Amino acid sequence: MFKNTAKTTILLAALGGLIVGVASLLGGGSSSAVMIGLFLALVMVGGSYWFSDKLALASAKAQVITEADHPEFYGMVRDLAQRANMPMPRVAVSPSDQPNAFATGRGPNNAVVCATRGLLQSLSRDEVEGVMAHELMHVRNRDILIGSVAAAVATAISSIAQMAMFATMFAGGRDDENRPNPLAILLVSLLAPLAASLIQMAISRSREFEADRSAAELLGNGEPLARALEKIEVLAARMPMQVSPAQAQAYIHNPLAEMHHKRGTGLDVSRLFSTHPATDERIRRLREMTF
Repeated sequence: MFKNTAKTTILLAALGGLIVGVASLLGGGSSSAVMIGLFLALVMVGGSYWFSDKLALASAKAQVITEADHPEFYGMVRDLAQRANMPMPRVAVSPSDQPNAFATGRGPNNAVVCATRGLLQSLSRDEVEGVMAHELMHVRNRDILIGSVAAAVATAISSIAQMAMFATMFAGGRDDENRPNPLAILLVSLLAPLAASLIQMAISRSREFEADRSAAELLGNGEPLARALEKIEVLAARMPMQVSPAQAQAYIHNPLAEMHHKRGTGLDVSRLFSTHPATDERIRRLREMTF
């Protein structure tokens, strides 16, 4: 737990340091543009966070259910919430045939956990329980808030870099010793958003590992979730799901990703750009846990 939490803290600090560094490099009279870019990013991502449950449910075409609609599944979530000493979340089901699940909402008091129809039909009861425990741990760990903060800072960095680039392009032949080098601005405008995105994705991967660990701890066993991830990895590749890239990171398995085959020990660059850890690594960690 400490390792994943410390990693998230370091990565968030890196994002904060990056935005200060970008603003410093662009420097001079661009401070107002920096503030405008930051304000716009916070408003945009803050709005997404505030309405995250509605956006996520609409994207998945999911319907909130009652205990009468699906007594076994609803009762499972209620039992897990009680074991975790959490408020009962709303429960939803998406009509997608791809086995998957996500959690959304601003915090434990207004959370929603959602499973797809494919998940409920393809997995055994204890495997579904493992998946829903994982989603409840995202709620308990306030990962939606952490993700929103990371997204806000990453968006701000991109906005600031773009505004500075445009400001420089239209500055004409102004002779100003304090004016940043145009080449430096171009490099910052291209590289800073990339660096911010990589850090944001690393934060997302760290929170997935922490939710896996917390779920296994809640159940006293990592095997059900490990088996669920094995099945989801294979079945999800055969059953595409129409989900916006912005919503895809909320799912327990990236619904847009093809199946990742086990690779060698060399550096896999594609994983740097993934919002989810490699499934085989998640499974390995789950099966190595002892309670």
